[in-house]
Amino acid sequence: MVSFESDYIAGAHPKVLQRLVDTNQESLSGYGTDKYCSSAKEKIKKACDAPDAEVEFLTGGTQTNMVVISTMLRGNEGVIAAKTGHINCHEAGSVEYSGYKVMEVEQYEGKLKAKDVDALAETFYGDENHEHMVYPKMVYISHPTEYGTLYSKAELEELAAVCKKYSMYLFLDGARLGYGLMSKATDVSLHDIAKLCDVFYIGGTKVGALCGEAIVFKKGLRPEHFVGLIKQRGALVAKGRMLGVQFDALFTDGLYFEIGRHAEEMKEKLRKLFIDRGIRFFIDSPTNQQFVILENSMMEELKKYVAFSFWEKLDADHTVVRFATGWSTTEEDLKVLEDALNKVM
Repeated sequence: MVSFESDYIAGAHPKVLQRLVDTNQESLSGYGTDKYCSSAKEKIKKACDAPDAEVEFLTGGTQTNMVVISTMLRGNEGVIAAKTGHINCHEAGSVEYSGYKVMEVEQYEGKLKAKDVDALAETFYGDENHEHMVYPKMVYISHPTEYGTLYSKAELEELAAVCKKYSMYLFLDGARLGYGLMSKATDVSLHDIAKLCDVFYIGGTKVGALCGEAIVFKKGLRPEHFVGLIKQRGALVAKGRMLGVQFDALFTDGLYFEIGRHAEEMKEKLRKLFIDRGIRFFIDSPTNQQFVILENSMMEELKKYVAFSFWEKLDADHTVVRFATGWSTTEEDLKVLEDALNKVM
């Protein structure tokens, strides 16, 4: 069955997989100390225009969010996130499990606003008893968000200014960053993100890799003894080469950005299939995740032909579902969807 469930339904992009095959027999040092990890780090820093940045690799988004937050914060510090933020809703409480509080603020189509972050911090420091409370020390955002929406450069600048005002870190979850960077609706570049964020990661799992995320720290912000801290959290991969080889491939000849452009093209064609049939969108997402409203009986019929993700119940008769494009989406996949829509409408 053709699937639009997510952007990690397939394995690895053929060029990434081929690099894994080509390097498979090489004997290399472990834990990310091999030549491919070193090469990938240099390519990433060059792409970010951040030669002083420090890059580390982890296997997946949940591990990365938990490791970054739990190693950068002290025990009495917490992280601010939108109510719909991934760490707040879809990671089984991993941040709280590691001992750190997630401090909710209102969300606006998946995004948080600088004014709400400022208000939270101002209220905290205005309380004479704040020494007995959890300090807001980090602001977590994702780009794209859970709803496929994007921050503008101006919005990132506003958030960075508030973080600087209160000595907080700005942490950007880039699990789907490649798709956000290639959206026609964005004015944000990888260089902008590297400049404005204290720490962020470049998602590989959802953007062409078998698995893997590349964390980028501003100079001096990588926690001391970071490798040991990763290991302590059960997230250190002995065969670190696996991550280095993949990111070295993704950042060779612009493959990472090529994957993002492909998903963007497929997304536009997918949107048109829904628009032409008068199917309503739940939110105007400019990235590869598209959220549409289906009448329940139509949804059940469509499930017989293509796979997609439940998102939320809209009312008794309608459901919001998600269709996602990715590196592996093809014209043939879209034709199957088109035929299926014609059958159920």
